[in-house]
Amino acid sequence: MRILLLNPNTTTAMTERMSAAAEAVTAVGTTIVPVTATRGLPYIASRAEAQIGGAIALEMLAEHHQTVDAAIIAAFGDPGLLGARELFDIPVVGMAEAAMLGACMLGRRFAIVTFARALGPWYEDCVAANGLAGRCAGIRMLDSPFQQVSDVQEEKEGLLVELALRAVNEDGADVVILAGAPLAGLAAKVADRISVPVVDQVAAAVKLAEALVALRPRKATAGTFRRPPAKPAIGLPEALAGRIAHTDGPSSIRPDRRGLQRD
Repeated sequence: MRILLLNPNTTTAMTERMSAAAEAVTAVGTTIVPVTATRGLPYIASRAEAQIGGAIALEMLAEHHQTVDAAIIAAFGDPGLLGARELFDIPVVGMAEAAMLGACMLGRRFAIVTFARALGPWYEDCVAANGLAGRCAGIRMLDSPFQQVSDVQEEKEGLLVELALRAVNEDGADVVILAGAPLAGLAAKVADRISVPVVDQVAAAVKLAEALVALRPRKATAGTFRRPPAKPAIGLPEALAGRIAHTDGPSSIRPDRRGLQRD
């Protein structure tokens, strides 16, 4: 099974950190295929930037979807997720959605803890879009500058643990999600210092992607996530324009696969 780890941010060190967190939890036979955006923003931190990142995520999926069994949009907030599920045949998982759904199976209310105040409104929108506002105890954000986004978890580890404990003790969180691509892998390091389960966003997304491939879901041909009718596009990258126009050809992965076979 091949899982595309699609980072719509342009920071390669962030992709490497997420890839390491993903490979730490993969099942035997699963290969992580990491890809970093070649244009856009170093890290997505607002609604406007998420719109840009979502478009770039669709472009990246169009280039790689034929050679993988599933894809993860590796930015908390899941830019482009619903459009990706509409346009492509393979299961596409969002890190935020996977982390929140996983947290809901570990407790009644989860808290999101992240490294920058700018992320708060976008993450709040993501919680609401998933219909989970009633399950969210709150979003806790650091309010201090950091040196390098790719190293923020080392720089702010102690403060992030303090925020998580405040979410538990003051907000009543049963589960904590450490959110934002730069925090990938931090949950395993600090789990014994936080008194409730801590969910790693990348690990949750990988295990959900593996499960969806094993379930062998068909692509919808009815309903709101069926592939849109073909239409021409102007100025889009060739792969994405071909996907929209239905001229990109069939998937190279056999429809009767069991997650391992391919042509």
